[in-house]
Amino acid sequence: MPVFQLTQHISFPPTDLAETNGLLAIGGDLCPQRLIAAYSHGIFPWYSEGDPLLWWFPHPRLVLFPDEFRIPGRLKRYFRSSHVTITRDCAFFQVIQECAAIRTETGDRTWITKEMQAAYTELHRLGFAHSVECWHESRLVGGLYGIALGRVFFGESMFSRRQCASQFALIDLLSFLKKENFQMVDCQMTTDHLLRFGAREISGREFQIHLKEYIQDTTPHENWKKNIS
Repeated sequence: MPVFQLTQHISFPPTDLAETNGLLAIGGDLCPQRLIAAYSHGIFPWYSEGDPLLWWFPHPRLVLFPDEFRIPGRLKRYFRSSHVTITRDCAFFQVIQECAAIRTETGDRTWITKEMQAAYTELHRLGFAHSVECWHESRLVGGLYGIALGRVFFGESMFSRRQCASQFALIDLLSFLKKENFQMVDCQMTTDHLLRFGAREISGREFQIHLKEYIQDTTPHENWKKNIS
């Protein structure tokens, strides 16, 4: 199948035209309007520094339904005795920087380029992107961030600098999403780590059906801020 070249006009080709590996389109930009249009159809940017801007729709898709979320017993016990503090939307830029840094420190390439950091920080300012932070003794030791549209949260990345810190952030996120009546978390890529928490694969077509049902509009959510108490 062809890979579509995007233009200045903000639109995307049908997702059922994505290649087997999920690649759908190339080009465009990371302006908020294009990113929101992309995520509302389950499309996201993913590319490395120096590469062209690539847009993806992986299928099948790993998702997590809040009602199916499960916490491994040992992790639940460790969470209760960990002496960590969880916040939300208190350090978005720090979280996205750490998600990038922890990869480059190990010699890996990261898709969270400076351009991506700036674009998602702007989405955070506009009320679309959110973070969960894990602190230990006033130090940021873990966290995650993603995009919220309608009743869907699109997970982007997470990091840990203390054992299980990103998993603690995930526990808080799912508790919050369930309370706020979110219906689905897009995990993008399948990993054994997320399968342990109850995530499962669905077809690209089923994923699109859920997006249409759960994203009735793209009004930004109120700030999720949860401060250190």
